[in-house]
Amino acid sequence: MLGTHDLLLFIVAGWLLNVTPGPDMLYIIGRSTAQGLRAGIVAALGVSAGIFVHIAATALGLSAILAASAEAFTLIKLIGAAYLVYVGISLLRTSSTPVDTAAATRLAPASLRSVFTQGFLTNVLNPKVALFFLAFLPQFVESDAASKPLAFLFLGLVFNVNGTLWNLFVAWSAARVTGGLRRSATALKWFNRCVGGIFVTLGVRLALLHED
Repeated sequence: MLGTHDLLLFIVAGWLLNVTPGPDMLYIIGRSTAQGLRAGIVAALGVSAGIFVHIAATALGLSAILAASAEAFTLIKLIGAAYLVYVGISLLRTSSTPVDTAAATRLAPASLRSVFTQGFLTNVLNPKVALFFLAFLPQFVESDAASKPLAFLFLGLVFNVNGTLWNLFVAWSAARVTGGLRRSATALKWFNRCVGGIFVTLGVRLALLHED
């Protein structure tokens, strides 16, 4: 579809990334618990807006580089697959330290405009998000796609829609249990390990696929 392949696998892998606790989720939880559902929703939309920056950078930047060489496209995919394995191993080795939701709730109250801007910057300025997009999206774009920018934009939009829905759910959940949010260290550790194992498998699978 639109020069992409394995769309279902892409959706599942993207969803697993979205539900893994990180700075974006922590910020949304913090705003929801500190200022209520409305602020949590605005924070989630700010994060979503930040994702569009990474989508555009990936679509325009990678497409410009890869258009000139099929070999470069394959090389980028292999490097990306290796990075996915690295991400997976990092999650497998994760400590049992829980997400610090208590610290998040100490966010100082801010206007909705500031909440949105902070959510936007939390995402845009996170180098791990940029790296993941550069590694992740090319894996699901056909090497002979008629329009690689369109394929990248399509995958990015799918990823962002799913991520935004999840973040809105996080905001709603956090607002409903204000003051009572705590993460189980053991549960978080094993969840991260499961996701890590999936990403290692995905990275290896994609690397072997590209060698065929």
